[in-house]
Amino acid sequence: MLGREPKDFDVVTNARPEEIRKLFSRSRIIGRRFRLVHVRFGREIVEVATFRAVPRDVEETEPHDVEAELNDDETPEEEDAPPPPSDQNIFGTQEEDAVRRDFTVNALYYNIRDLSVMDYVGGVDDLRAGVIRIIGDPETRYREDPVRMLRAVRFAAKLGFRIEEKTAAPIHDLAELLATVSPARMFEEVLKLFHGGYAAETFEQLRRNGLFRYLFPLTEECMAGEGGTFPTLLVPRALANTDARVNEDKPVTPAFLFAAMLWEPARRRMQVDLARGRPYTEALTHAADVVLAEQLKHISVPRRFSTPMREIWDLQHRLEQPSASSALRLVTHPRFRAAYDFLLLCAETGGADPAMAKWWTDFQLKDEDGRREMTAALAPSPKKRRGRRRRGGRNRSPNSHPAIG
Repeated sequence: MLGREPKDFDVVTNARPEEIRKLFSRSRIIGRRFRLVHVRFGREIVEVATFRAVPRDVEETEPHDVEAELNDDETPEEEDAPPPPSDQNIFGTQEEDAVRRDFTVNALYYNIRDLSVMDYVGGVDDLRAGVIRIIGDPETRYREDPVRMLRAVRFAAKLGFRIEEKTAAPIHDLAELLATVSPARMFEEVLKLFHGGYAAETFEQLRRNGLFRYLFPLTEECMAGEGGTFPTLLVPRALANTDARVNEDKPVTPAFLFAAMLWEPARRRMQVDLARGRPYTEALTHAADVVLAEQLKHISVPRRFSTPMREIWDLQHRLEQPSASSALRLVTHPRFRAAYDFLLLCAETGGADPAMAKWWTDFQLKDEDGRREMTAALAPSPKKRRGRRRRGGRNRSPNSHPAIG
């Protein structure tokens, strides 16, 4: 309806999971909290859900996030086991299912019988008006599931819509509820926010609505009160770079995203340790430990991303102060390209020497002889003093020789 290609469809029916299972031989019922059916067609799996209704006789204690439920990755349930009691498995009509969804534009049904769009909540009008409107009382729905505040911002940024006034009104006051969401779920939400091709606009809306500080509190603290300085410029510039890569179908990695988000807090922590006399490498390692430990309270960062993030940081000092021998080795480092891109961002925003960034750009364009020519002009590598040591730790005299046996 917007002239865009949907990334997927949610398949939903009035048939119960057991009925769907009988209809398709290559299918299985999965989930305990939210039962649905995986139907296999060749290599594809189609998730089929049953219309749900809001519990009528019990107080709702679980959030009703349909998108999260349809991606439930709980251990598949035995197909012949009786369904467990769950508020999430109260089945209902299609209209009841629509009311459970979060936003009106996200609650439209495409009827494959007559190719019509079925709208129970005014979603078509809001779609045409470019409005994100929550279904039901905004404060109640946000308290059910605080992630809906992030989804409101994400949809608005992605579609270029505005958040309806009543839908937006409680967000500032309820933003602190994000602290109750599990860090693992927040990690998934952050990837949706910043790896969809509209990260720069999403970032602006998150800050405007008071949500960003509950995602990256240390980053927000560094940016608060800054005007046009390095920490304020680096993050939006990095996000704009990510958007460009996504829109050009180039790969992006959470490691680079978190490296950009957390670099200024880590850098400031490192400066404290350097002032106390700690060596650079030790200061950076300690700063990374401190910053990451605090960040993990809010967003889980799997080690497969936190490790390369730290490597990107570690390479910055080596890229800014290359020696004649280290330069040739650095370009073969598996994180060189990401670290180089990060150096360019820092140079563009006042956090690194632009001349050094240009040096590395030119260096990569040279052939082997050209690279050796450039490195010859660099300062030689500092030599490490090495002394032979006797067994037991004492230095040998210059004229002594090891015993032969």
